[in-house]
Amino acid sequence: MGSSIKLKVYNLLERSSARSQLAQRIDAILIMFILLNVGLAVLETEASIGEAYVSQIFLLDFIAGLVFAVEYLLRLWVSDLHPPLKKYGALKARVIYAIQPLSLVDFIAVLPFWLSLFFASISWKSLVILRLFRFLKIARYSPAVSSLVSAVVAERKAIIGSLILIVGVALVAATLLYSVEHAVQPEYFGSIPSALWWAFATLTTVGYGDVVPITALGKVIASVVMLMGYCLFALPVGIIGTAFAREIHSRDFVITWGMVATIPLFERLSAIEIAAVTELLHSHSVPAGQYICEQGEEGDSLFLIASGQVEEIFEDHRILHGEGEHFGEAALFSRKMRCASAVAKTPVQVMVLKMEDLRRFMERKPAIAKKIIDEAIDERETHHEDAEFTP
Repeated sequence: MGSSIKLKVYNLLERSSARSQLAQRIDAILIMFILLNVGLAVLETEASIGEAYVSQIFLLDFIAGLVFAVEYLLRLWVSDLHPPLKKYGALKARVIYAIQPLSLVDFIAVLPFWLSLFFASISWKSLVILRLFRFLKIARYSPAVSSLVSAVVAERKAIIGSLILIVGVALVAATLLYSVEHAVQPEYFGSIPSALWWAFATLTTVGYGDVVPITALGKVIASVVMLMGYCLFALPVGIIGTAFAREIHSRDFVITWGMVATIPLFERLSAIEIAAVTELLHSHSVPAGQYICEQGEEGDSLFLIASGQVEEIFEDHRILHGEGEHFGEAALFSRKMRCASAVAKTPVQVMVLKMEDLRRFMERKPAIAKKIIDEAIDERETHHEDAEFTP
C-alpha cells in the first residue's frame, strides 16, 4: 500500500515523460504559489501596502511556505525511485538528490519558512531576499527556462572565455583613453580604473554620456570601441542561442524516447534500439475537433501524444488520452480494422508510427524484429486470456 502511494507521488511530481492531468494541475497550483509569493515579497516593500496588510501578507506567505515545504519533503521521499539513483539505496539516493541544483533551489525556497517557524526572533520581512529566490523554482516547471539554464551550463567555458575577452578589450580601451585624455580630463581619465567606467559603458553601448572623450584621437578610439562592443557582445549571445536550440532539440528527443519506452510493445528493447525506433516517428499537428483516425479504418498506425488531449470513441464507452500517452497499438500487428475513432479534444501534436515503416525497419534489424513480434504475441495472448476469463 505504502509503495503504491509512493509510486503515485513520484509519477505526479517527477515523471515528466508521462504527465497526467492531475500532475499538470499540481504544477499549475505550485506555479501560482510561486508567483503569488514573489509578488507579495515585492509589494510589501511598498509602505502603503506592507504596513496596511501585515497579517494578510504573512498568512499568505506562511501558506505558500508550507506548500513548498510539503513539496520538498515529498520530492525527497520519492527521490530513491529515480532510475539513476535506485542503485544507491534510500539514504544515499536522497543525499545525492538533495545536492542537485534544482533541489538546492527548492531548499532555499523552503528555508524562510523553516527559519521563521523555529526561530521566532527572526523577522519575516528580513527574509525578503530568500523569499524572492523562490522565483528560481519556476525553472522546474518551465521546460524552456530549464533548457536555457542547461544550455548556459553546457557552454560555460565558452561563455567565460568570451567574457574574459570582453574584459580584456575594456582594459585596453581604458588604457588607450587614459593615455590620450588624462591630461585634458584628469577628473574622468586620471587613472585606468577611472577610465574603465567609460570603457564598460561604451562597450555595452549604454552610452550614459557623463564621461566622453574630447580630443580628436580619443573620439576615434571611442568610435572603434563602440563598433567592437556590438561584435563582442554578439559572441556570448550566439553561443547561448546555439546551445539553447541544441538543448531544445535534445529535450524533444528525450521526451519522445520516454513516450516510446512506456509502450508495452517496445518494453523489451534496449535504449539504443528504442532510440532507433523514435527515428521512424512522424510529427503531425491536429486542430481541435478533427478526427485522427476513424472506426472501420485499417489499423496501420500507432499514435503517441506529444501535447494536447485525444478522445477514443468506442461503441459503449470513451477514453480520454493526455500528453505522453499512446493509442492504436492493438491494431498495429493484428491487421484488424479500428474498433474506435479518435478525435482531438484540444489542438494536438501527435507522433505517428506507420506499420510499413516499422516493418521495413524490422527487416533491416532481425534481432529487434524478434523482440517486438514476441512482445506483440504475448500481448495478444494476454488479451485473449483476459477475454476468456472475463465473467
